[in-house]
Amino acid sequence: MPIPTTTIGSYPKPAYAPVPSPFDPETGAWRPMRPGERPPRDEAELDRAVREVVSEQVALGIDVPTDGEVRREGYILYHLRHLAGFDFNRPAHRVMRDGGWHAEVPRVTGPVRAQSSFLPQDWRVAQNATERPVKMTLPGPLTIVASTADEFYGDERVLAEALADALSVEVRALAKAGCQWIQIDEPVFAREPETALAFGIDLLERCFASVPDHVRRVVHICCGYPSAVDLEDYPKAEPTSYLQLADALDDAAVDAVSLEDAHRHNDLRLLERFSRTRVILGLVDIARSRVESAEEITGRLQKALEHIDPERLTAAPDCGLTMLPRETAVAKLTSLVAGARAVD
Repeated sequence: MPIPTTTIGSYPKPAYAPVPSPFDPETGAWRPMRPGERPPRDEAELDRAVREVVSEQVALGIDVPTDGEVRREGYILYHLRHLAGFDFNRPAHRVMRDGGWHAEVPRVTGPVRAQSSFLPQDWRVAQNATERPVKMTLPGPLTIVASTADEFYGDERVLAEALADALSVEVRALAKAGCQWIQIDEPVFAREPETALAFGIDLLERCFASVPDHVRRVVHICCGYPSAVDLEDYPKAEPTSYLQLADALDDAAVDAVSLEDAHRHNDLRLLERFSRTRVILGLVDIARSRVESAEEITGRLQKALEHIDPERLTAAPDCGLTMLPRETAVAKLTSLVAGARAVD
């Protein structure tokens, strides 16, 4: 059997999609929307755009596509607008990602809690476009803490616990609706492995509490988006982070761990630390315009298979594809699928 493929989250949006991408579709440069700015909402056009990007991923051969995060003006903001406890009208300036990211962020001004579920309907629209399982994604507790300004809890861990409980409500709603692949994104794990080990992985498990065994529980740990395509000096997370986290993640109640490998190759002996968990390995760079060849991807997968069983390896991009022009994203996924299918 060939190595299966998936995408991670975001996908270049069709030009008609009413919610703009946070990255310029031509240059890949970041163009942030302030929290208080509400993006336009045309649900019929959003549904159309979701169906289009799901269908395109499937046509390219992706086994587990995502909804492309088409509805999201920014990964964190979309979800937080559906939670109680956040003030979007008085954003705070915050420097994040080791100084590599400056943003206006919402403030936490009251108890964080879930409200009416929204992701099940998002998933149904996407799932109706294909018979293949569509993966849905959510930001993790530590990543939300690092992307907001707390003015209520005064304790990072207590806020993160409240967020985990709120996220768990949405995760369980997705599972009840029939979603088979649910992914929590925690790039802060790579930035702050000590915090991840202290309580972040416990809260990841809390997000997935009471999810049935047939649902694939995934954690994605990227090393950070740069602010533009082909920006070489962006401060990524330390290369030792994955090794620090591997044993604890393999022991955690998750089914798959998604890791970057394209922008900076890992020592693939890392994969040996995952004795039971599936590894979703990033094989195309999401912030470089150069398109990887299928032969490169096949070669990297063959090297990976020296360290992990084939039934526990999946091929993917490093992270979401929203920074790239659509034709570049299509070319990269074409290489990804061809390279994975060529593995002996």
